[in-house]
Formats: sequence, C-alpha cells, structure tokens
Amino acid sequence: MDRGKRPSKMLAARNSKIYMDLKDIIRECALPFLPAKSLFRFRGVCRDWKLQIASPFFAHNQSLAFRAVSGLFYQPLNHLLSFISLDPNSYGVPDPSLKFLSVPVRIRSSSNGLLCCQGITGDKAYYICNPVTRQWKELPIPSANHGPDPSVVLVYEPSLLDFEAVYRLICAFPSSDFDGATEFEIYSSKEGSWRTSGEICFARWKDNSSLGVHVNGVVYWQGNQGGIHAFDLAKERLQVLSAYHGLNACLGLINGKLSLAYATGRTLLVNVLANVHQNTMQITSHQKMWAVKYRIHLNSAVFGGDAYENAQVLCLHDDWVLIEIGKAVYTYNLKTGYVKETCKAPKYGARCVPYVNSLVYI
Repeated sequence: MDRGKRPSKMLAARNSKIYMDLKDIIRECALPFLPAKSLFRFRGVCRDWKLQIASPFFAHNQSLAFRAVSGLFYQPLNHLLSFISLDPNSYGVPDPSLKFLSVPVRIRSSSNGLLCCQGITGDKAYYICNPVTRQWKELPIPSANHGPDPSVVLVYEPSLLDFEAVYRLICAFPSSDFDGATEFEIYSSKEGSWRTSGEICFARWKDNSSLGVHVNGVVYWQGNQGGIHAFDLAKERLQVLSAYHGLNACLGLINGKLSLAYATGRTLLVNVLANVHQNTMQITSHQKMWAVKYRIHLNSAVFGGDAYENAQVLCLHDDWVLIEIGKAVYTYNLKTGYVKETCKAPKYGARCVPYVNSLVYI
C-alpha cells in the first residue's frame, strides 16, 4: 500500500515544481511580448508581477520584444487629437489627447513607441514623448527655420545596450541660400543638439506632404511628379527614386520594406519597393523597382459611400491601412479584409501616424 502511494507523492511534487517553473517562464519570458495596456492590467495579478512590470529592466526588454503596430494617432487640422486602437482590449494609452505635455501640440512622426510632436504656439518647439508612461522631453530650438509644416521623421531603433531611448529627428526644410532647394537638419539625442547636413536637394519637393517614413537607415519622403526622395542617414546622401502614384498616395512600411499605397477608381493598390537600384540598371533589364503587394477592390457594400474618386490613404503600416472614402474614415486589414468605420471624415484633412504600445523609457 505504502509502496503504491509513493509514486503519487513524487508525481505531485514534480508537478508542483513544473507549475512553479511555468509561472516563472510566463513572468520572465512571455510578459515582455505583451502590449503596455495589457501589462498595466496584469499588474493586479500578484505582487511579483507588479514589481516585475514596474522595473526599468522589464520596460527595456518589452521595448525590444514588442514591435507590433497597436493603433493610430489621428489628428484633424482642428487640432483635436485622438487614438484609434486596433484592439481596444489590448492596446491603448491613458491620455490620447496628450494633455500631459506643457502646451497643445500637433503630431509630426512616430517610431517604435515614441511620438514626435510640435507646439502650436510660441516658439513651436519639438517634443518627444511616450504616451503610455507620459514621459516627455522638449528638444532645443533648431538652428534653421523649418517652416509652418515641417517634414520631420523620428528615428528610434530599440537597442539591447541602450536602456534609455537613443533617437534622431530628421527635418527636410526649404533652403534659405538656394531658391527651390531643400536642406536637412538632424537632431541627435546622444549629442543633445541640432546640426545641418551638407547634403542639398535641388529636386522639387512635394509641398502638400510632410509625412516621411524610416526604413533600414533611410528616410523617405514623397516628391513632386511621382518621385520619392531617399535620404541615407549613414552617408547623408540623397537619392531620387522613380515611382508612379496619385496625389493621394501614402508611404508606409510592410514587413520591413518601403511601401506605397494609393486608390485609383474603386481599386486600392499597395506596392512594395523591390529593387532600389533599378534607376542605375540597363534599359533592357526586366527587373522592376516596385512590385504589387495587394490589389483590393473597394466594395461599396463594405465601405459604404460612393465618392471613390476622392479616396485617400491616410496611413499604411504592416497589415493595416487607414483610408478616407466619402464622408467616413475606415481601418482596413490587408490580410484578413476586416473593415471598420472609425470616424467621420474631417473637413480640412488630417494627420495620422502609426503607434506601438511600448514601455520605452526616454
């Protein structure tokens, strides 16, 4: 009898040890892959989880592990800022209007959990903030005049060795020395100062677009006549890429590649940069610079409305597109086909940037 009970006791002890190990595995290995909103909710599980999530080391690991787009910061030109969550149960920020900043702002750019905003009044300083932790930093005033609607791109790539965010802000601004030319000013968080690059672009810039995209060390902006300006951050050199797109096109990022989305008629086209060197290849080469990734029919039964000739892509990131059709703005998942009307279309246009629900420390 006793001999028969011993295995059950040993098995129970062994199962208990496995259970404890599993709890540790979840806490140490699984939690960093969750978005910030879910983590804040899980702080109530137990004291150990609360302490774990609150530690700077955990915040650093989470900023490395969690990179999924969580939602979109959306701001019409009347300055009313809101957050469009792609999953309200998992993704969110405590103050979507960013009232924790010292002044009212307009969003300019985003990168891996950080937002770049600019004050509306006064000296119109730039601010870098994390809307989850409500940490923020005011940047020094640039040396150059960036104009009323600056083309700025925030570049932040989480690093295993940097516990505090190391980022750069790149602005393309009208040259004061050469008519019609564009120069570049760069802010470095390491240096804590601005400097003007020696590169000058004499190609025409797209006046009505100030949103750029960073992909693998290169910042891209739309240019006039279908071109795209590519600024290499390491070499600080500019290259102009050929690309056909309509007036309502939008640059974005899909699977780590530069993408371009635009609506033509009742069709949404999403192209991916396939060969950046096509400009320098032989005329007889059959390799194309852009490859069609998605070709989607804008079904009126799904999206509603009939003003498809004015459809405009507002944001493109990973599998998600924010598109304005008629009098409404929709989020659309390119893979699943999921469509949701998020808000009514603004009268005077809007700015939209993707956002990652990260605990990154500034």
